[in-house]
Amino acid sequence: MGMSYMILAGAIMLASWLVSSRLKSKFEHYSKLHLQNGMSGAEIAEKMLADNGIRDVRVISTPGRLTDHYNPADKTVNLSEAVYNQRNAAAAAVAAHEVGHAVQHAQAYSWLTMRSKLVPVVQVASSFVQWILLAGILLINTFPQLLLVGIVIFAATTLFSVITLPVEYDASNRALAWLENKRMLTQQEHDGAKDALKWAARTYVVAALGSIGTLLYYVMIYMNRR
Repeated sequence: MGMSYMILAGAIMLASWLVSSRLKSKFEHYSKLHLQNGMSGAEIAEKMLADNGIRDVRVISTPGRLTDHYNPADKTVNLSEAVYNQRNAAAAAVAAHEVGHAVQHAQAYSWLTMRSKLVPVVQVASSFVQWILLAGILLINTFPQLLLVGIVIFAATTLFSVITLPVEYDASNRALAWLENKRMLTQQEHDGAKDALKWAARTYVVAALGSIGTLLYYVMIYMNRR
């Protein structure tokens, strides 16, 4: 089982690295595709919020790269410095995507609501679940129930990863639909934005598959404990 886990972990790490590298290269490429409308990521985000009748969400700049996110707690669209200020297809894609989450929140999108409810559980579970699983494996012959507890907790984090998929894909679909309907981008710019968001979504797919594979690995250990 140890060798099986090493193979699984290696495959997950390789897939994650490949997708992440491809995502970075895509964003670098489309960051050079400047928008003909001359709008920055922040301006794109503010217009999409206004067009959706959302007046209580702020667009702010946050440090770092690819740190963009929507915070439902304080209703802020957080754009990385590059996305906030730059005027290219990559910035437009990211800005519109994050506003897509704000629109989901405003419309009480069911998958986002479910994910939000799991956030506190996942935050607590992620801090100690690996220790419980490790202890459960070490004590598998004398106290197998401990591993079962770890599996149940890890299953919650896996569920979070799976629920994240429709949330992210829906946000991208909302973003692309708005960009197209409002004719914010040229065809070339829109194709670039679509491609960038496609690779961003694949990072979540890899994370979900990795979490499912790891969960099944621990389940197999528990079922074969005797």
